[in-house]
Amino acid sequence: MFTGIVEELGSVQSRDGAKLRIAASVVLEDASIGDSIAVNGCCLTVVAQGEGWWEADVTDETYLRTNLGQLGAGDRVNLERPVRMEDRLGGHLVQGHVDAVGEVVDPAPDLRVRMPLELLRYVVAKGSVTVDGVSLTVVEPTDDGFTVALIPHTAAVTTLGRAGPGHLVNLEVDIMAKHVERLVAAHLDGARRPADGPGGPT
Repeated sequence: MFTGIVEELGSVQSRDGAKLRIAASVVLEDASIGDSIAVNGCCLTVVAQGEGWWEADVTDETYLRTNLGQLGAGDRVNLERPVRMEDRLGGHLVQGHVDAVGEVVDPAPDLRVRMPLELLRYVVAKGSVTVDGVSLTVVEPTDDGFTVALIPHTAAVTTLGRAGPGHLVNLEVDIMAKHVERLVAAHLDGARRPADGPGGPT
């Protein structure tokens, strides 16, 4: 579990098939083999590490469903370690499970992102959304996505300040919204179903 508060801008050292090597320092301070680190909002597992770098095994499925497949040597990435129970929750609850890849339409500071239509129902004004691992507050939903306002600090310390039109970003919608939807749908479905079976009460 993460918070969407980026700790460090890392960079891709190499990508060799499933092996993705990331240059970093802050997130390695207490990292061990088997630990999780979010890369652009995608939860990956540390499988090897050395002085100033760590590696993850990335499946074809992950490359296909995230923007990690677009990365090459030298590309910057947003990095975050998992939240600890005693930490402040500065952003919102982020799983590191990417829902879809979106596209930047307008750059920061008034960032506008296009997203798959099936996810639009989870986006509300003043609600939370994760873009490339960054916890952001929606300013306004649009017909095909949403807008967010990036403060200069966020633009400077994450990849979003460099993301121009056409840049692909990983999106994770608020998990709480998905849980509420499922619970309400089940309740409404039960309310519609006759209490005594298809024929109704006898």
